[in-house]
Amino acid sequence: MLHRVTLLRDRVEDWGSYPFCVPVIRNLDEFALRSRICFFTGENGTGKSTLLEAIAVHYGFGAEGGNRNLKADTTASNRSVDPLTRALRMAFDIRTGRGFFLRAESFFNTATLIDKLDSEPDDSSPPISAFYGGKSLHTRSHGETFLTLLECRFRSNGLFLLDEPEAALSPQRQLSFLVLVQDTLKRFKDAQFIISTHSPLLLGFPGAQILSFDGERLAEISYDETSPVQIVRHFVNQREEFLKELFQEAPSLFEPGD
Repeated sequence: MLHRVTLLRDRVEDWGSYPFCVPVIRNLDEFALRSRICFFTGENGTGKSTLLEAIAVHYGFGAEGGNRNLKADTTASNRSVDPLTRALRMAFDIRTGRGFFLRAESFFNTATLIDKLDSEPDDSSPPISAFYGGKSLHTRSHGETFLTLLECRFRSNGLFLLDEPEAALSPQRQLSFLVLVQDTLKRFKDAQFIISTHSPLLLGFPGAQILSFDGERLAEISYDETSPVQIVRHFVNQREEFLKELFQEAPSLFEPGD
């Protein structure tokens, strides 16, 4: 299990460049993981996906997702987290090398890579798609693709990193995902999840550690303190008042142009 992540500050060459210009990343020192499921949450641009990606690359996964044997790499922007990756130290009780990095933003590229590799003849091993439901992931809907991946590749020991998995999942499917995670943690004692999310449903997983990226420094908070929970709760309980206030404060989107 990964139990501590440290930023070795003497390895940072330029504090003014990305990603060290992001406040939480710039002020990062060390944080402990005290649960086998930890959520990164915070507003867009606060560094949660950046840190998750750096952890994934440091562990040996591809920056666009995959595992140690499947690494899509389609853009030079993947190198943007390299300075952070080099400055991290990760301490494990057990480092199995197994697991998967699911990055919602670039999972299409990972599915395409699987198709490409399977199109190249290799009689010595089964097609990669055999380990992902038996057919191309592109033949399924976005949500079905995610669930197929989760059911096929997330039921073992290992470090499982997910960046905004709710992007393709309906509320009902998010609940199915929680059941899958719970089953994996029960069956595999060395399975661990770190998930970046905005979903109030996912954040509600019992016993999870929640780290907030809102503010200048990383902070552990409770479920009820998370912004997604507070906003959705306010909206559901006081929808009319919430929208009235929102529309009064926001500039009109329908004002005639010049």
